[in-house]
Amino acid sequence: MDKIFIKINGWLIAFSWFYGIGVKFRNRLFETGILKSRSFDIPIINVGNITAGGSGKTPCVLYLIKLLKEKFHVAVLSRGYKRKSKGYVLATKDSKVEELGDESYWLRKKHPDIHIAVDANRCNGIERIMNDKETKDTDVILLDDAYQHRYVKPGINMLLIDFHRLIIHDKLLPAGRLRESQEGKKRANIVMITKCPRDLKPMEQRVITKSMNLLPYQQIFFTTLEYEDLRPVYYGETRKLNSIREDENVLLLTGIALPEQIIYDMKPYMKNIAHLSFPDHYQFTKQDIEQINDTYRQMPYPKIVITTEKDNIRLVGMKGLSDEVRYSIYILPVHMKFMFGQEEEFNNKIIDYVQKNSRNSGLVERKNDNQPKNSDNIGNGSRTISFRN
Repeated sequence: MDKIFIKINGWLIAFSWFYGIGVKFRNRLFETGILKSRSFDIPIINVGNITAGGSGKTPCVLYLIKLLKEKFHVAVLSRGYKRKSKGYVLATKDSKVEELGDESYWLRKKHPDIHIAVDANRCNGIERIMNDKETKDTDVILLDDAYQHRYVKPGINMLLIDFHRLIIHDKLLPAGRLRESQEGKKRANIVMITKCPRDLKPMEQRVITKSMNLLPYQQIFFTTLEYEDLRPVYYGETRKLNSIREDENVLLLTGIALPEQIIYDMKPYMKNIAHLSFPDHYQFTKQDIEQINDTYRQMPYPKIVITTEKDNIRLVGMKGLSDEVRYSIYILPVHMKFMFGQEEEFNNKIIDYVQKNSRNSGLVERKNDNQPKNSDNIGNGSRTISFRN
């Protein structure tokens, strides 16, 4: 099993034990009903994890948006990490990144035809989406990164687990990267193993499935990342990844969690990679821009700059990038792809749930031509559901 991204700080194990006591106590308060989880009369799909750092949530949310928005009115609600605003904010065409946070701002730019909102109080955010004039047409709400926000009880709880950081091999914070113990996986209806190698064998799939020790009501899916053509930020034309020559030098610019993944994936395409890595959701400074310019200027020709879509959102608002960088910088888009022929099964589960639990009783009839075949009878209401093989 590939464990290249797992690092356990053994000297912090004792602190992890105390951290675990606090997390277990909080979860117990919800399980006994002392702290309340609320259900809502609207389909709610949560995409989350129990691992700090990247587990592929954004590609999964994008996949769900594309799957659902042709049939339903979709809203995405997140806390708006590192935004400078407070309370509930609904994205508009005039919203700024400081109001929404970089991810929500990027989603709004990428999908202006859906509702994007931020609120640290997810219950309040859901109520606003359901009742405000601008958003009350919403048929389904996607919660981004709310697995530990137990005040909301979603209809579908999706737990994403990075193939390279399987929770069965990890430890609690701060020794490892687990936000809670792996027992937390019991709350999931769907467990998704993300970022799998594209050549993952069926035997390895079966080994992972068995090792996860899931319960009968849980269903497991395997996905990988597919990289698209390079898109110019300012000038030039779209480039295929395989168009990068062996002698071409690449400055890879990232401000994401676990950038090792993208480096690992790019090795078959790029021989000479210089990597400038910044923390996740990093806000670039004038000094950072100077460092990017200087690093690129010192690289020999031929050369190119590659960054992620989310990093580009923060970069384009910065002044000072040299003309040389501007003429050479490209975005590397990525999307999630299902493995082992599981895509249709997953799609049918999601669409069927939304159709049967919509507040709009006429939605199923209105969208009848798109009714998925062989879908399970999930029932009415936004209660938690079970997926059985």
